[in-house]
Amino acid sequence: MTTLSEPLRTTPTPPAKATGPTPSRLRAQADGMAVASFILGLLGTLVLNLLLGPCALVLGGLALARGTTRRGRALLGIALGAADLLLLALLVTTDGTVSWHIGS
Repeated sequence: MTTLSEPLRTTPTPPAKATGPTPSRLRAQADGMAVASFILGLLGTLVLNLLLGPCALVLGGLALARGTTRRGRALLGIALGAADLLLLALLVTTDGTVSWHIGS
C-alpha cells in the first residue's frame, strides 16, 4: 500500500497506432477513382452529361492527387468529363436542349 508521500509510479503507455488507411489501400482507392472517372466520362457522352461530366472531372483529379498507378485512365476521365461539358454547351446553343435526340 502506498502512502501519500510516495510518488505514484506509472508504467509508460505505448504510443497509439495510427488507425488511418495504409498507403497501399489509398493507392487502390485512387486506382478505383481513376477507373470510375473514365467510365463516368464515357457514359456522360451519351446520357446525363450535366451530372456525369463534373463527376468524372472531380474523380480524375482526386485520383491524380492521390498518386494513382492508372494515370492514363484518370487523364482520359478528365478529358472525357471536359468533353461532356463541351458537348452539353454545344447542345444548349444549337438546339436549346440538354439531351440528345435523333431526327427532326
